[in-house]
Amino acid sequence: MNQLYRLAAAALACLLAACASTPAPAPLADTLARNPQLSTFNRLVQQAGLQEQLRAAGPLTVFAPSDEAFKAVPAKTLDALAANPAELKAVLSYHLLNVKLAAADVQTGNAKTVQGAPVALARAGEFVTVEDAMVQQADIMATNGVAHVIDRVLTPPKK
Repeated sequence: MNQLYRLAAAALACLLAACASTPAPAPLADTLARNPQLSTFNRLVQQAGLQEQLRAAGPLTVFAPSDEAFKAVPAKTLDALAANPAELKAVLSYHLLNVKLAAADVQTGNAKTVQGAPVALARAGEFVTVEDAMVQQADIMATNGVAHVIDRVLTPPKK
């Protein structure tokens, strides 16, 4: 009987350790903030005041450019965006959809962004693209949607 108690205690300890090491589900703003390859995106989301939108009930899909993607954008362009909150919000909103779209659910066609303009989506096997950006890391699940890390910064069409 003593052995049974020890076995049960060991199983419980393992279960508790596994739960403690797995982050609790969180909204997209918090989920993306924990991703070290998205520090630029997260900083710009804060500057644009989009954190609350990424914490809202959703559903949302975020195509989040990696830090490497932002390095390809000229510094002058990033500085201009940082100085113009409305333009920054428009650019970042062009990376958001008001629908939860996992990579396997992507179909070739256009989807309307939160910014208002459509983006071209495509999937070929495991490869997913949005406009001319390739999804590098798909299906980062959050309580209010899903995010995909992309290799380019998307630019909304001029109105």
